[in-house]
Formats: sequence, structure tokens, C-alpha cells
Amino acid sequence: MLILGILPPICILDRNPHSPLMNLHLHSFNLPLWHTFAISRRSFDHQQTFIVELEQDGVSGYGEATVNPYYPNTEVAHMQSVLESLRPQIEAASADDPRDCWDRWRPSLQDCPFAHCALDVALWDLHGKLRQKPLYQIWNTSHDGQPSSCYTLSIASPDTLVKRMQERPWPLYKIKLGTEDDIGLVRHLRQHSQARFCVDANAAWTAEETIANAKALKSLGVEFIEQPLAANDWEGMQQVFQASVLPLVADESCRSLADVSRCAQCFHGINIKLMKCGGLTPALRMIQQAKSHNLMVMVGCMTESTIGISAIAQLLPQLDFVDMDGPLFLREDLATGVRITPEGNFLPPGKYGTCVEVNW
Repeated sequence: MLILGILPPICILDRNPHSPLMNLHLHSFNLPLWHTFAISRRSFDHQQTFIVELEQDGVSGYGEATVNPYYPNTEVAHMQSVLESLRPQIEAASADDPRDCWDRWRPSLQDCPFAHCALDVALWDLHGKLRQKPLYQIWNTSHDGQPSSCYTLSIASPDTLVKRMQERPWPLYKIKLGTEDDIGLVRHLRQHSQARFCVDANAAWTAEETIANAKALKSLGVEFIEQPLAANDWEGMQQVFQASVLPLVADESCRSLADVSRCAQCFHGINIKLMKCGGLTPALRMIQQAKSHNLMVMVGCMTESTIGISAIAQLLPQLDFVDMDGPLFLREDLATGVRITPEGNFLPPGKYGTCVEVNW
């Protein structure tokens, strides 16, 4: 039994005798972090997360959505309410075709992509487990040559970040910026590490700052800049796109499939997050669209458990970069699945679906 600082499960219901296919279970947990996690707009010590479980004939698939105040409709009570309203349709659905289910449920869930993500991933996990294959094999991809996850350094004092790098040596760090002296911070970290660096400004800069910062960061060996400007500052991004000496990757500016073509005019790559776009189904479509525009493709994570990260791991063969370090920040995890190490990301052999097994 897993023991954490846990909220009681918000809903664990017995099988509906009128449901011929699936039973829906909803859970919520409050996960403590090892350290305060800070970005340009907030900091936190615990992460509340919402888990969808779909069970059929004793086999369960799991999906995750975290609470994130930057995005609307991510409160646990709201996600629970939305999915409860769809319970009859969900429990009567089939795990044979998750893509079809995603499309059918989208009109009811388009304003709640985090909940849609948890539902979609749970269905894909169940789909793979029932077929006794991991999803990457179902999608006809191989894990040979997959990218290794970066490790995120959240905003803290320079000396604190150096200590964290020493505690967890890693080949690629993603450094959260938006401090009073971003260039000074990166310069200080470079003095203590020869690892690869990329930076994420979380929309904290202006166009002028980004152009100037790119020059300084390139001299410090930074490989790319993620989301320098506000998500809707397309005019500013056009200016930066024409002048930046470093590649630019969209995060907050790229939430759904509809954003990919526009991002191709202002960025060199996109960071897809399953919760923002609504799950694995739209992520697969976004990857295909991004590659058609010759965009670099990255998939990122929230501060989420191995349940969410193991879903991301199924996409690794299709990615250029990946940020799936969420479980490394948790004092206690909810599941076993993908294992993240400095040497690479490893899925457990002989496991199916997203390869995740819960610990509760």
C-alpha cells in the first residue's frame, strides 16, 4: 500500500450492472515534492493530480491530469463533474478504437483538455493491455535511438541550482528562467557543468530581451529557447523568429492541432503536452502535422507521476527531444512504469499499454 500525503479518492464506484463494457473510476491524490518547484509565474510544494481508471474484465487502464492554475478547468472538482456527466457514454464505449472515442467525446470535453487527456490515456492504456502489446508497438514504432529526457532546474538561487545539479548529474538540463538576471544565472551554472543546456522562459521576456538574450545564451552553449514571449504575442514572435540566433520552441503557444501551422511561422519547434492538447490521440496528430512543417518535435510534461510519464514514453520513437522528468520531483510516486535515468529512458519488458502499474 502506498502511503503519501494523499487526498481520499474522490470516486471509486462498483461496476455498473447496466454497463456491458467498462467501469469508470476516478481518483485524486496530493503528491509532495522533494523541493519547491518554481517557474516565472508560480511556485509549489505539492502537486494535486487526478487519475482516471477504466476497467474491463479485471484489466485497468490509467490516465493522469494534474491541477494547474495557468490553464482553465483543471480543478479536480470540475474534471470530476465533467467526466461524471459522461459516465454512461464512457462506460458503454469500446476500447477497440481510442481515436474514434476521442473524436466522439471532444464536443463535451473541448473546454476541459486535461480531463480529456486522462480519459484518452486511460483508454489507450486499456487498449494496449487487452491486446498485450505496448502502445509504441501498436503504432509500429521501435524504441531504438530514442531521445533521453532532460532534467528541469526550476527557479532558485544560483548556488541552490548548482547543488541540485551535483545531486543529480544529467546530460541535458532544461533551465527555467524569468529571474532578475537570467544570463548571469546561466553563466554561473555553466561554470559548474559541461552538460547540454536548453532554457525555458515560460513567457517571461519581451521580443527585445529574447533577441539579446539569445546571443548571450548561444555563447554559453544553450541549444534552444522555449516559449520566450506571452502565448498570444504572435507579432513579437515574428520579430524574434527573424532575428534570434537560437532555435525557438513553442510551448504555451501550442496547445492543440490547430496551433501547429501557425507556430511553424514563428518557431523552429513545438513542445506538445498531452494535458494541453487532450491526450495521446491529438498528440499523434500534432506530431504528424509538425513533421509535415519540418518542425522539431518535443513532448513535455507537467509535474506528474509515472502514470502520465509512461504515456509520454510511448511516443519517444517519434520525438527529437523529450522532457519527462516529472516523477523525479516527487517524494512518492503513484505507479511503476518507465524508468528515467541519465543514460536513457527504459520501459519495463513484458508490459503492455503504457506499461504502467499503480502502487495503490
